[in-house]
Amino acid sequence: MSILWTIIIGFVAGIVAKFLMPGPNEPSGFILTTILGIVGAFVASWLGQSLGLYGPGEGAGFIGAIVGAVIVLAVWGMIAKKRAA
Repeated sequence: MSILWTIIIGFVAGIVAKFLMPGPNEPSGFILTTILGIVGAFVASWLGQSLGLYGPGEGAGFIGAIVGAVIVLAVWGMIAKKRAA
């Protein structure tokens, strides 16, 4: 159930992160934005478990998922910028 919860939170976090980080190098599609948000939620869960903030099997909260999604969107923007150049 925790994986499903992480996906749902990541979906919403991806949408919120897109509003927090608008820009020309960001993904413009709704599906890609939400997928990156889900990846960000998984990154936040993994990072939080590695740092000892979350216990084993415990996922990131909403704020952590947004932070993870913003990080993934920033990395995506850097990769897209290098490809365009």
